[in-house]
Amino acid sequence: MMENLSRDGFEKLMKENELDATLSLGPGMSGVLATGGYPGITVPSGYDENGMPFYICFGGLKGTKPKLVQVAYAYEQSTLARFAPTN
Repeated sequence: MMENLSRDGFEKLMKENELDATLSLGPGMSGVLATGGYPGITVPSGYDENGMPFYICFGGLKGTKPKLVQVAYAYEQSTLARFAPTN
């Protein structure tokens, strides 16, 4: 069942739209990616009004982990959203 959902859902979406990666707010997609055996990487995206960090998650097809690392690194470098904790 999971194989069909992966092939007819996530993989189909990625291939038909020629996507390098997907993007979701927060780590919610990471569970879906892990269940299907797909790579994902979560990176800092900013901070709320209370100083709490929030994240985005990039996901891709099997075998695209190097591309996801490139995408995530480029995002981190362009936003500079992460900073070291003060405590």
